[in-house]
Amino acid sequence: MAAHSLTAYQWVLLFGCASASLYAMLAAVAMPFFAARRGRTARAAAAASAASRAADVLTPFAGVGVSVLKPLCGAEPRLYENLRTFCDQRHGNFQLVLGVSSPDDPAIAVVRRLQAAYPGHDIELAVDTRVHGSNLKVSNLINMAERARHELIVIADSDIAVEADYLDSVAAPLADPRVGVVTCLYVAQGVGGFWPRVGALFINEWFAPSVRVAHAVGSRRFGFGATLALRRATLERIGGFDALKDCLADDYWLAEHVRALGLRTVLSRVMVATDVIEPTFSALWQRETRWLRTIRSVNPPGFASLIITFPTPWLLAGAWLTHSLASAPFDGVHLWAALASGAGTAAGFAARMLLHLRSARHERTFWRDLPLVPLRDVLLMFQWLAAAFGSHVVWRGQRVRVDTSTSTTQPAALRVMDVMETSDGG
Repeated sequence: MAAHSLTAYQWVLLFGCASASLYAMLAAVAMPFFAARRGRTARAAAAASAASRAADVLTPFAGVGVSVLKPLCGAEPRLYENLRTFCDQRHGNFQLVLGVSSPDDPAIAVVRRLQAAYPGHDIELAVDTRVHGSNLKVSNLINMAERARHELIVIADSDIAVEADYLDSVAAPLADPRVGVVTCLYVAQGVGGFWPRVGALFINEWFAPSVRVAHAVGSRRFGFGATLALRRATLERIGGFDALKDCLADDYWLAEHVRALGLRTVLSRVMVATDVIEPTFSALWQRETRWLRTIRSVNPPGFASLIITFPTPWLLAGAWLTHSLASAPFDGVHLWAALASGAGTAAGFAARMLLHLRSARHERTFWRDLPLVPLRDVLLMFQWLAAAFGSHVVWRGQRVRVDTSTSTTQPAALRVMDVMETSDGG
């Protein structure tokens, strides 16, 4: 070890630990507490609903119907319960279009049960085997869109649950003609055991914070399959769903096409709920490495920068580096480096715990899932390494090549959004 300078690997570790600690602090600050998040969501929904009712003269969408398109594939756990939340809306005029691409799809029985439970609702089942492109979810949407009858269109993934004011809230921003699309973040809950709990942390403590950080610094280049609300006229102006039939990242590109018209994207204050259902390590690994590999394929620099967004491995390295520097022969360089490393590592650990606290539903889940935090971050590190190789992903049983020809310089956090909503929809 040099007497008066740091080695190259020490500089790399020091820089990496500082970057990871800074990201953890930004993510922790950007994420609201779960309870406060729910409270603000409820208040925002009520305010949006009241504003919508009070602005009959001002808004062209007062009383306008909404067609909700939900592409389905298989009878997922809690599918019926999630679909019921879309039936229990306070909005007075909406249509629910549920689409499958096979007459043998088990989701059909769930839809029939829903129609029987809500005989007074406008619930339509679209069974259509036509394939319009390489993206089967978009093919399903193309078939479903023929049945949509209303001026406003809302697309939502099959595993989403919402509150009663959801439609009022997501439709309200579209009263502004400068707004082109409204989208929602989501909170995950594990359904079925240990690995779904780990998968829920992926969304609540990695994906959602990255979106919050990007949004806080002014980015609006996103679109999530959890919710995409837009006017029918806007959808027609971008060429309808046909414009997306061969896109892997269809939800992001729908919003991007709308932005190309000069219209804004609004991230709603409403946060919907989603289920993580992968029952095994292998299923969870495949799903999450699929997201990461798609990020790498479309934005290699952004993929590389993701290395600082799972901080625990860096913080452990920072603790080791602090000890190593403090044990070195005394000199000013190593002393200041040890102090900087120690302070940064301590701040990073505190920020990571604060992020976990803010994401916890209540005190019991905070303590229950606390031992999973290092596992979650270390698993992400290995998934990131695995995703650095390979050129295909598996989506809904289909092997799909990830295309590197659409690579852009878009920031990493935004590409995370691009991939995640595409991976789960339909």
